Amino acid sequence: MSQSFSSLGIHADLQSSLAALNITVPTDIQEKVIPVILNQKDDVVAVAKTGTGKTAAFGLPLLQLIDNSKTNIQAVILAPTRELGQQIYNNLEAFNADSLKVSIAGVFGGIPIKPQIETLKETTHIVVATPGRLADLIERNAINIKDITYFVLDEADEMVSAHKEGIEAIIKVLPKNRRTLLFTATMPGTIKQLVQNSLSKNVITIEADMQTIGHQGIDHQYVVVEPIEKLNVLMHFLNANDGKRGIIFCKTKAAVNKLAKNLAINKFSSGAIHGSLSQGIRDRIMGQFREGHINILVATDLAARGIDVKDLAFVVNYHLPDTYDAYVHRSGRTARAGATGLSLSVIQEDEVADIPEFETELGILFTKYEKADAQSIEENNGLLWARKIFKTKPNRDIPEDFKAKVKTIFHHLTKEELVDKILSNYIAENKTIVEKQEVVKKKKKK
Repeated sequence: MSQSFSSLGIHADLQSSLAALNITVPTDIQEKVIPVILNQKDDVVAVAKTGTGKTAAFGLPLLQLIDNSKTNIQAVILAPTRELGQQIYNNLEAFNADSLKVSIAGVFGGIPIKPQIETLKETTHIVVATPGRLADLIERNAINIKDITYFVLDEADEMVSAHKEGIEAIIKVLPKNRRTLLFTATMPGTIKQLVQNSLSKNVITIEADMQTIGHQGIDHQYVVVEPIEKLNVLMHFLNANDGKRGIIFCKTKAAVNKLAKNLAINKFSSGAIHGSLSQGIRDRIMGQFREGHINILVATDLAARGIDVKDLAFVVNYHLPDTYDAYVHRSGRTARAGATGLSLSVIQEDEVADIPEFETELGILFTKYEKADAQSIEENNGLLWARKIFKTKPNRDIPEDFKAKVKTIFHHLTKEELVDKILSNYIAENKTIVEKQEVVKKKKKK
């Protein structure tokens, strides 16, 4: 039976903030973690999948434990990306109650540092930061974290893999008598080493109910394709799910750019983010995605960390990830907060053997997604071609006399006759292309 936030010991004013956000029932990880943080003194390692309410699990008790009579920084929360850091900061501000008088600051890379330095000159109790920016502030003597009481590492598995040196440098500055709260979706060797080296000997390990929370609502599927048909199969899937929202994951920035370009050419409502884009561009695209102005986001693993967008119908692994941990984080973007969603992996024949390994390691079950047949793919390509024509902006620079000559050729045709002729021409030309591709495939096999 679910508990209430009141029974967990959460302050009445914080409960009011949660009620205003329509948050009334604690999640499994919140039920298990909040009383431990509030009532005990030991370090905590909390293992929970994405979308399980980890921010509230550490954020609510921290807001309650801050001593507002003091002016020093008492808690530092680290996140691997600015997007996740900004999300944590916004959540804490939403949870915060005026009566608690807790001051929160967000310091992230990719934006000017001087305004952040000015903010830190004011009374600040909680700092949410990315490792690189926090290390920079420490080096400039613009922040003092030597007297903090609480140190939170969110998405610690990703943090350690992407920011290992930065984390180690920050930990050296922290007081030894601090309390560390480590939140992670997976427990790779790097996390176990961090726990051994940087946490106290008395560590309380808490796990959310992985069977009911971690993979609940996610339909794991895979489709086997030839390299030459991979893009066409994806396009067919996206057209079949037109209007639905999702994220497509690629391994590299180059692959993200290439796929995003193909989606744009085919007039899909899409955008792309990866680490090499400026923070301004990433923020703009993420804003468009969150607000529903674009339906499809193409991303690398790290760039997509911290994306908590409601109603994502699917996640597509355009490239199967190298690690089980990465798959957990990718698939966890969908089916959040009790919803359902699809995680589809587009793989080649030599990757089929990897599927049972993912199933065994993660305790999930994959089903095979039926690939569209050749005729369906061909018809889908025709629809994409028609949509490109429909969405093409008129060229105002075409000479009027030339347009008049073209109109003269078509003037006696009805709309239906014109469409029939255009389609016939498209099919004839496309058939020639397909035949050439088949010849190339046969030559390669020989």
